[in-house]
Amino acid sequence: MEEAIPLKSKVIKGLLSLSIGLSAFTYTSANAQTLSEIHKKQAENQAKKEEKNAEIKDVQGKQDQVLEELQKIESTLQKTLNDIQTKKTEIDETKNEIQSLKDQIVKIQKRIKERDAILKERVRSMYESGGAVKYLDVVLGSRSFGDFLDRLISLNMIAESDKSILEDQKRDKAAVEQDKKQVEQKLNSLNAKLQELNELNSELSAQKEAKNRLSASLKKKETHLHEDVTSIEEKNEILAAQEKAVKEEMERAKREAEQRKREEAARKEAAKRAAQQEQRKDSAPSPAPTHSEPSVSANFIWPANGYVSSPFGKRFGGSDFHPGIDIAAAGANNQISAAASGTVARSYLSSSYGNVVFVSSYIDGQLYTTVYAHMSERAVSTGQSVTQGQRLGTMGNTGHSTGQHLHFELHKGEWNYAKSNAVNPIPYLH
Repeated sequence: MEEAIPLKSKVIKGLLSLSIGLSAFTYTSANAQTLSEIHKKQAENQAKKEEKNAEIKDVQGKQDQVLEELQKIESTLQKTLNDIQTKKTEIDETKNEIQSLKDQIVKIQKRIKERDAILKERVRSMYESGGAVKYLDVVLGSRSFGDFLDRLISLNMIAESDKSILEDQKRDKAAVEQDKKQVEQKLNSLNAKLQELNELNSELSAQKEAKNRLSASLKKKETHLHEDVTSIEEKNEILAAQEKAVKEEMERAKREAEQRKREEAARKEAAKRAAQQEQRKDSAPSPAPTHSEPSVSANFIWPANGYVSSPFGKRFGGSDFHPGIDIAAAGANNQISAAASGTVARSYLSSSYGNVVFVSSYIDGQLYTTVYAHMSERAVSTGQSVTQGQRLGTMGNTGHSTGQHLHFELHKGEWNYAKSNAVNPIPYLH
């Protein structure tokens, strides 16, 4: 019985060594495959970046041409606007002239009215006194030749005055009507010219608007291309960070495996000594100690408290694919925790993810990547080792987000821009 324990110990040690060797082989093979895929994707992204840059250059050339055309239109438009302003000034002056003439006409008409009253009074007097006979009586009733001449001259002056009044009225009316007609003709001409200029202005404005829309469209396309390049650069940075994190995570996994190996050897040694001590106390045979090999669970804990506001998969009628789940909760200071132990591949502020943390984890020889997005703040940094349940940050509403929540992704393998490795996290969480 004394030889059974050493023999069993040798067998266990042999199996443990084989297990560790196979684990190291698995880590190395998986890591080499993962790094190869990362390098391949980096090369693809670089080619896409060069293609996008070429598109940007082409769009910028077209945009320069449009801007040159816009400058010509703007120059012509400005000249037209200046002409319009000049015509408007002339029209205002003409309107003032017309108003002045109208005021003058009012005065003349007042004089004409007064003259009409005098003439009417003259006619009425003549009618009441018997007309021209009375004029003769006036002349013949002279007391002397001198009185006769005075009366004759007076009558002539009255007649001339009446004639002058009539001629003045006729002349004033004709002059005013002629001036008014000329000014109105000039005003009509200016209004026609103004209408023509306004039509030209509308045409140029329409051209300018069309060119601006084209320019805005090109500018928008250029912006999107820049965003695509930014996304590719960001993707390369994530992939590069993952490459480094995978190496560190493999080293961490090795260290943990070696630590488990030492702990298991120490436990077995302690069990062996305890069994030997028991044997010395009692010569009766004792049963061999039973134990189970420690294993790393592939289970992940929930990274935050709350409810699932948006599940994994297609949504919005199938027009959008959601590569993770959204966990929402009201209030402030909602903690975000690491769903599994691992190495922080990246911790940064993304334009789309907002405050985001990527964690690479090796569990039972399988690489997993978890993503924690839209946090209000981050509590860990790139390259840092984290343990399951450790605080990563606080739930927030940063990046492309419409409300406070955690966007959580689980990738079986490395993260990639196509999210092809994304899996539904729900079955993995407990």
